[in-house]
Amino acid sequence: MFLHKHPYEPFITETTEKLIVGTLPPPRFSVGELLEKDVDFCYGSYYNSLWLYIDEIHDLGLRFDNSSEAVEQRKSFLIEHKIGVCDIVDSAYREKIDASDLGMTEVTLRDIMGYLKIYPNIHTLLFTGGNSKNGPEYFFRRHLKSYKLKLELVSNEVPRIHQFKMRDNDIKKDRLITTVSLTSVSGAANISISRLPLYRQLKAKNPKFNTFDFRLLQYREFF
Repeated sequence: MFLHKHPYEPFITETTEKLIVGTLPPPRFSVGELLEKDVDFCYGSYYNSLWLYIDEIHDLGLRFDNSSEAVEQRKSFLIEHKIGVCDIVDSAYREKIDASDLGMTEVTLRDIMGYLKIYPNIHTLLFTGGNSKNGPEYFFRRHLKSYKLKLELVSNEVPRIHQFKMRDNDIKKDRLITTVSLTSVSGAANISISRLPLYRQLKAKNPKFNTFDFRLLQYREFF
């Protein structure tokens, strides 16, 4: 069995308002065997990389390599836009060494609620995947149960939006947190995208429209 340990600590600052929540990066990041275009940072995998979409949306001219400059570019963007990263899985075991969420067993979760208490400016969680088994929303729902809380549906359209209230003891008021379940950047998600009525409608209007374009439309609102 391979112990897949998350290689990065959460990236959160005092001004963070939105928190990106995924599961685990590919195992090569945990063992230091990065590919040429990988970046040694959160969501640094060049293939199916969230940063490809952010780069396109903001025209950042990001570097995609193993340099420290590439890391600093991403940190600067996150700080400027008040976005943090805290994947929910701290570690998991795998029989097969791959990046499949379904392949994770004996999963140890991070205390996302604990970070929300420490950083009171956070009002939105951006899940990089939905409620399928071992996805970030799936694990967060389990995590909330330990706090006797649950998600309340706001919108069932893709991306699905939920809310929940947590008690802020410092101000003795309830704090409203919104969660957004974005379509995953993984190639496996392309199949589900192709089945969506909206995607088919846009594809019919423009045959060149593809799954990358579809994610761009979705991500622009939140990044």
